[in-house]
Amino acid sequence: MLKFVTFNIRCDFGQDGENNFCFRKPLILKKLEKEKPDIICFQEVLPHVAAWLKEVLKEYYVVGCGRSETLRDEQLAVAYRPERLNLISMETFWLSPTPYVPASRYEHQSICPRACTEVLMEDFETGRVFRALNFHLDHEGAQAREKGLEQVLKKVDSAVLFPDAPVILAGDFNASPQAPELRALRERPAYRDLTRDIGVTYHDYGNPRHAVQIDYIAATDGFSCEHVEKWEDRDGRVWLSDHYPVCAYLEWE
Repeated sequence: MLKFVTFNIRCDFGQDGENNFCFRKPLILKKLEKEKPDIICFQEVLPHVAAWLKEVLKEYYVVGCGRSETLRDEQLAVAYRPERLNLISMETFWLSPTPYVPASRYEHQSICPRACTEVLMEDFETGRVFRALNFHLDHEGAQAREKGLEQVLKKVDSAVLFPDAPVILAGDFNASPQAPELRALRERPAYRDLTRDIGVTYHDYGNPRHAVQIDYIAATDGFSCEHVEKWEDRDGRVWLSDHYPVCAYLEWE
């Protein structure tokens, strides 16, 4: 079994009061130490949060870089257990017409650059290879979300190294399951939405007015999904994040 998690950890600018990152740290660490996922796709990881993850996740390697021109700002970090997984290759590209220009964007999107961290992994337990892409689509531009998703899918289609490896897409897509901008994924039967019945994933620290599903894990043939769950842990009024992390239990087919 491969335990795979997508986790929007929430950008930390000190804006969340009792749910500021400094108060969520103990809960996050306790949960990760308990669950011990094999691979975690984090979104909204600011540099100081990336440094913290690398410091405290002693059983993991953490890879990724910031989305700005200086490779700072938020990153799509991928943490993996080296005793279980071997990193064959890692690539960052930007969701834009010029994917290898850092901080590049589509015309109709927010001021935030959007990127993707792609990893090709070998599973030591089985000797099998898989590809995982961790990305965060734009929060304002539906057209940018549509183009960004299509770009990720085309990137997978053009893979040269292990082109037939099973694929896992994960992240915060900033759109509900039936949104028009996610049509490209729905129209690809090779991809199964493992989070189809998961329900709300963005809860805004328990605010029902903003509750919606925008976090996803999708996989191609090669994996079967035994179980998917949301991590709804909290300590009083302190949550893991404003999103529920989502964990998929995958078996090789």
